[in-house]
Amino acid sequence: MIRPKVQPMKRQGILPLMTLLVSVATGCNQFNSAPRSQAQETSPQSQQLKVVATFLPMYWFTKAVAGDSAKVEVLVPPGTEVHEYQATPQTVQAIATANVLVQNGLGLEEFLEDTVKNAGNSQLQKIDASSGIQPLDQISPIVNTADVDEKHEAGGNPHVWLDPILAKQQIENIKNGLIAADPTHKEAYQANAAAYIKQLEALNQEFTRRMQQYPNCTFVTFHDAYPYLAKRYQLKQVAVVEIPEDQLSPLDVQKAVTAVKQYKVKALFGEPGVDNKLLQSLSQDLNLTLRPLDSLETGSMEPQHYFTAMKANLQTLEAACK
Repeated sequence: MIRPKVQPMKRQGILPLMTLLVSVATGCNQFNSAPRSQAQETSPQSQQLKVVATFLPMYWFTKAVAGDSAKVEVLVPPGTEVHEYQATPQTVQAIATANVLVQNGLGLEEFLEDTVKNAGNSQLQKIDASSGIQPLDQISPIVNTADVDEKHEAGGNPHVWLDPILAKQQIENIKNGLIAADPTHKEAYQANAAAYIKQLEALNQEFTRRMQQYPNCTFVTFHDAYPYLAKRYQLKQVAVVEIPEDQLSPLDVQKAVTAVKQYKVKALFGEPGVDNKLLQSLSQDLNLTLRPLDSLETGSMEPQHYFTAMKANLQTLEAACK
């Protein structure tokens, strides 16, 4: 995926700009009363449960469940590429003073192991939001146009939050972890989780109803972020075309164009808010329309933004598959 000179996002290897090419084969948190182990915490606020979530989708889900019963902070600033994130002293301090850490898991947060070790917080409780989820690995060929190195080898593809049904399971895992850490607010966590899950179920129904009209909609992506979404709604990911972000040569561009052409794609998708100059050039070469598609790694901190962004993605997919 390509993120050329995007202020918030920067990927070292393959372009962080998530892009997707679609064709149709047949017409297509504050915190509450769990006491902290640190002796210095004496004020009511300092005794409240502190939760840190690794990146934006995990923050949305955790904040939605915690509500006003726990204080929730995000470690990776929204818009920062979580795959390549390098922990700062502030990251270490946030974990050192937290009661609970919520992570997506499936090998996504590579910075965590050493950062948690450096934080030295022996009382930290960890919630793996993807616990119990069967990860997908490579579901389609990967076409390398240059030497790129984004892989999801440690546990499979981590982008489970883009599937509303798997997002439900992540909410359940977060809810159970918060209850274990802070049983005093069990009822609040249960009620908040149930309300968010109800919205996820409605979103899934809307996706199913609208996308079932295009069962033969196939796509090629420049960022391997969509296998769970594709599997859930019978979309067909036929390839991942990997392109480097930096020092893109004319040969790299030509390889990308050639790879895309062989799949006879109909539309090209770029991430909202990202400089799409290269993609615009590719779309012109391929005579394709450039449309936005969101991996939900940047955006508003409001938990309801998940639904806003996913509904926008639905509209984009639906329009491209017609």
